[in-house]
Amino acid sequence: MDTFVPGSTATAGWRRWRGRNARLLRLVCVLLVLGVPAAGWASVVSAPRVVGVEGWLELDCPIEVEVAGLREWAKDNDPRRLVPFIDGYPIAGNTPVAIDLQHGRLLFHLAITRESEETWRQLLGAPEGLERPVTFSVGPEDDSPFDTVYARYNRLPLTVINPAYGYLALAVVLLTLSTLVWLARTTGIIRHPGNGELGPYDLGRFQMAFWFSLVYASYVSIWLVTDAKDTITPSLLALMGISAGTALGEALIDSDRAGASAQEVRALQAEQRALSAAAGTAGGDDGNDTANAARLLEIEARLQELQGAPVHRSRGFLRDLLSDAHGYRFDRFQILAFTLILGVIFLSAVYNGLTMPEFSPTLLGLMGLSSGTYIGFKFPSNR
Repeated sequence: MDTFVPGSTATAGWRRWRGRNARLLRLVCVLLVLGVPAAGWASVVSAPRVVGVEGWLELDCPIEVEVAGLREWAKDNDPRRLVPFIDGYPIAGNTPVAIDLQHGRLLFHLAITRESEETWRQLLGAPEGLERPVTFSVGPEDDSPFDTVYARYNRLPLTVINPAYGYLALAVVLLTLSTLVWLARTTGIIRHPGNGELGPYDLGRFQMAFWFSLVYASYVSIWLVTDAKDTITPSLLALMGISAGTALGEALIDSDRAGASAQEVRALQAEQRALSAAAGTAGGDDGNDTANAARLLEIEARLQELQGAPVHRSRGFLRDLLSDAHGYRFDRFQILAFTLILGVIFLSAVYNGLTMPEFSPTLLGLMGLSSGTYIGFKFPSNR
């Protein structure tokens, strides 16, 4: 047995070791004095820690998590209560689908549940790319997560949009909306009927195309991120119904106008033929002939006005939407302004919260009032 001799090499080594491990020695002394049992000391030393993840962090995908010390922890705790923690958020309802205590492994299937819906929106909302780096751990749903190697400086990529589906859906959406824009510019899909020419842009039809584009692109985007398919809200249906009603009411008024104009043309043409026949009859009264000639000139001028239809030529996109034959109108400006601002609110809600917005009845009433005012002004302007 070695003895410590003052000034010897062994004594100097002991002093150096004691200086470097002074804190550990004090902790051991305190635990011995307080009588901490061996099992408790073992639990302190072997606290569970996430040391590995196999698989991709992505919705509707399985991942296998390796936890060091899981077997010892499970002796006094229920591993079936464990859930993933992503960026510190517990993913409620995502308990393990398989547990291997022998090798310290847990199998999770990441999915959106009723309890975790809001958490997933926080994690996946306002995306800046197809992936985002996150911290990852597991732990009891109502407690703190385990220690993990995937902390602040060693994050894992969380897939927001699967690249294969994302690029395919982006191509389909861009093709659809590009086709709509091309048709709007080159055909009468959102225009008034013209006399062999491209007519002016129609405000009601533009509003329908505007909301179709937003809802179509947003629906596909939400499906790509969350795999949710039932995302159309009742208030959104009401808003689309208001825009469809505006376009339908406008079309009916224009149809009535076209019908009345056609009826007037037929009546004038019949009168023109009768007056022409009377003018060709010999022995007519000079006064009647003069009156008939004047009336024929009036009929001809009116027919040219009805059949020429100079108002059915486009004068530019914005001018067509905001004006009619009588000039710029505030009712048109009002409905266009409300449509655009609601569109901005709609896109913000979809981007940040991955959900279709729920518009209040008051806001829908305001939109309906604007549409009703616009339709009401169409009656006198079409006379």
